[in-house]
Order: sequence, then structure tokens, then C-alpha cells
Amino acid sequence: MNTSSIRTGRCRSQPPSLRGGPPADAYRPYSGGVQNDESPVRIDSWIWSVRLTKTRSLAATACRAGHVRLNGERAKPAQTVKPGDEVRLRQAGRERIVVVKQLVRKRVGAPVAAECYVDNSPPPPPREAVAPVGVRDRGTGRPTKRDRREMEQLRGH
Repeated sequence: MNTSSIRTGRCRSQPPSLRGGPPADAYRPYSGGVQNDESPVRIDSWIWSVRLTKTRSLAATACRAGHVRLNGERAKPAQTVKPGDEVRLRQAGRERIVVVKQLVRKRVGAPVAAECYVDNSPPPPPREAVAPVGVRDRGTGRPTKRDRREMEQLRGH
């Protein structure tokens, strides 16, 4: 017995099944996180996996708050999705409407995620239309009391 087998507690003379590693047939090719079988996927997990929300907990919170609809009905976080389902997600003042093409259990990269759904969302409003109200020029100093009141009035406070 050599010194490495003394440290690891394994002997090379043992058959592979007794060495402690996974069996040789346990290795499957990497599919990029996209599922080919029809096992169910939770809607909060799918929304997070295809990068519609930043975290899974944000997706679950959106479901609980009623901001997610699955085929027109309010969705609970544990509801399952299948290919062909329509998912509507309200976030940041706009509605995302996507149709599920592929099921994804784990978070994938943006190019792979874009292939997992069809985006039927209306285009976002132009940036000029969402210009911040009451923005002062840089370097003009601190606003006076009158300036501050005018800005608050524009903001609707």
C-alpha cells in the first residue's frame, strides 16, 4: 500500500464500485439547464430561471402579491407551468407577457433564457416620456425654499 492510499483510505486494487465515486452511468451530458423531460416546474422557479426577475424570492413575492398570472388566472408560487402556457408578470410599471416554449429548472444564461419563451410584451415606453420631474441643472447650488416647493408640487406631494 502506498502513502496516498493510507491518507485517503482507499486502495487502487478495489473495484471502481467500492472506491466511493458515482457509478459510470451517472454522468449525463450537460443540457444547459433546459429540461427535455416533462417533469413539472414551479412558476416562481421558471420566472427566475429565464431571468424575468433577479431572485427566486422576488418571483415568489410577485406571485403572492398577485402580479403574476398564468393563463389569465392568479398564480401561486408553487403552481406548475408547461410549454404553451401564457405568463403575465407586472413589474416596474410595465407588464411582461411571455409564452412558455421550454421548461427550465435552474437559472441559465441570457441567450439560453431567451430561447425558452416567446416575448409578446408591448414595447417599453420611450425614455424621454419617463423623464424625472423637477431635475435641476448640475452646479446650480442648493435649491431655495421656493424651488423646493415648486419641485414638490410638480411631483404631486
